[in-house]
Amino acid sequence: MKKYKIFVINPGSTSTKLALFENMECKFSTNVFHDSSVLMKFPKINDQLMYRMMVIQLFLEQHQIDLHGVDAIVGRGGSCYALKSGVYEVDDRLLDDTRNARGGLYHVSMLGIQLAKELANIYGGRIFMVDPPIVDELCDAARITGVSGIYRKAVSHALNLKATARVHCEKYHLDYKKSNFIICHIDGGISITAHQHGQMIDGNDAGGGEGPFTPTRMGSMAVTDMLHYLYDLPKEKIQSLCYETGGLSSYFGTSDADKIHALVEKGNPKAQRVWEAMIYQINKWIGSMATVLQGHVDGILLTGGLLRFDDIIQGIKVGCEWIAPVYAYPGEFEQEAMAQGAYDVLTGKIKPVHYTGKPVWTGFEDD
Repeated sequence: MKKYKIFVINPGSTSTKLALFENMECKFSTNVFHDSSVLMKFPKINDQLMYRMMVIQLFLEQHQIDLHGVDAIVGRGGSCYALKSGVYEVDDRLLDDTRNARGGLYHVSMLGIQLAKELANIYGGRIFMVDPPIVDELCDAARITGVSGIYRKAVSHALNLKATARVHCEKYHLDYKKSNFIICHIDGGISITAHQHGQMIDGNDAGGGEGPFTPTRMGSMAVTDMLHYLYDLPKEKIQSLCYETGGLSSYFGTSDADKIHALVEKGNPKAQRVWEAMIYQINKWIGSMATVLQGHVDGILLTGGLLRFDDIIQGIKVGCEWIAPVYAYPGEFEQEAMAQGAYDVLTGKIKPVHYTGKPVWTGFEDD
């Protein structure tokens, strides 16, 4: 049987996760860190591209990793127009729309397929994208806001959410397309989503500041509070609170969950109060997704880096296990999910989805 060589690139705010697979066997996986003081010198995310490329190439050289003959390079996607779940073969239109953030999401994940393209120019191989953050499967009711002409967007950790569903279904011999789940990615960002028969029909806009507050994001607030407390702040400051300096970072001056949790363990009253409030808000959003599924929930699946703290898992079980059984999958399955997508295309199991350059949803007929 042919052995396919698949390289995976997953950019984060201050690091880039890399993994090399031979078929579905992971040969190495690492997290290449980028000095935040250096990244701050680049005015825009796209400006980081060649710097990150240089760091990745240096890493490959230092560890004597040769990508010549690679069959596929998979980059985490983002920032193009909203699309349906699937494996996309990257073409010039997808690259251009991602580079220009046509879909409105401005996030470092947009560098994933751009880095993949740069590496493919050197080493060859097909380029793929799998379940980017702007996967849109919302039901119609989930799109409506209280202001005519403004609609909710689907922005979530779709890659890991979908991958967790597949892992859970394989483990318990379930069919994702016949099941209802509430799936939560809990880390620096938090996504809480309702999955009905294989479709992610609702969830908080994790990229737009909606939902529970997180280590870096302020979460949902009343509009009147926003106007009263934040109205006079520069737009950049408000955006920073939505993405980087809100949530735990606002209270403690750091988003380092390990440091904050150490204060919780020492009995610091403020740390305990804020930490417990974060869990409280997560539970509220899980409860709201239960109503979306009309109480027909086969399981509440938890994933993400913050599950390394058992009190988060136990807090959610206490708050939500009356809805459905709670299952915890600490960490994430993103690298494996990207490799699996490419492998399924390379082996002919599936065909890649074509990116149309148009949003998967463009409005209601009577708009």
